[in-house]
Amino acid sequence: MTIHPTAIIDEGAQLGVGSRVWHWVHICSGAKIGNGCSFGQNVFVGNDVVIGNNVKVQNNVSIYDAVTLEDDVFCGPSMVFTNVFNPRSGVVRKDEYRRTLVKRGSTIGANATIVCGVVLGEYSFIAAGAVINRDVKPFALMTGLPAKQIGWMSKFGEKLDLPLLGNCQAICPNTGDKYQLIEGQCKIVAE
Repeated sequence: MTIHPTAIIDEGAQLGVGSRVWHWVHICSGAKIGNGCSFGQNVFVGNDVVIGNNVKVQNNVSIYDAVTLEDDVFCGPSMVFTNVFNPRSGVVRKDEYRRTLVKRGSTIGANATIVCGVVLGEYSFIAAGAVINRDVKPFALMTGLPAKQIGWMSKFGEKLDLPLLGNCQAICPNTGDKYQLIEGQCKIVAE
């Protein structure tokens, strides 16, 4: 495990084997973090946060309470999570946090915003600068303000040659994995 001397790891935080914590990171006491994770400069991890294995969190990301990141999630530089839907400085809403779940293998691009209370499906791909304000399907490629689905991505991170709707198949050009689209849902059928 590598922890930079400027990092603050509060007593009680669980940090997995082989994780790397860089400059000016703060991990709160209740955080539960898996193995092989990486936290770039100026990252904050709250108390009520669960992070799986092999998660990469780039510089300037705050992971607030009520966020769960499953294994192999990538959080791009300066992307944003929220946990209160309608914040006001003069109104305490800590009992109204909405849970956010980022499922296995998802990518969140630089400067994207994830509005609280959503689920990002497995291997979804959120483009840089996108604003997510509703659940995202597995393997969906999302872009824009608010984000709209514009395609499908493979586990490898390559755009699949599939329409948004219909019943058809595609093969990842890098791995040869086969994907099937049935009634607006993309699934991997052969690895």
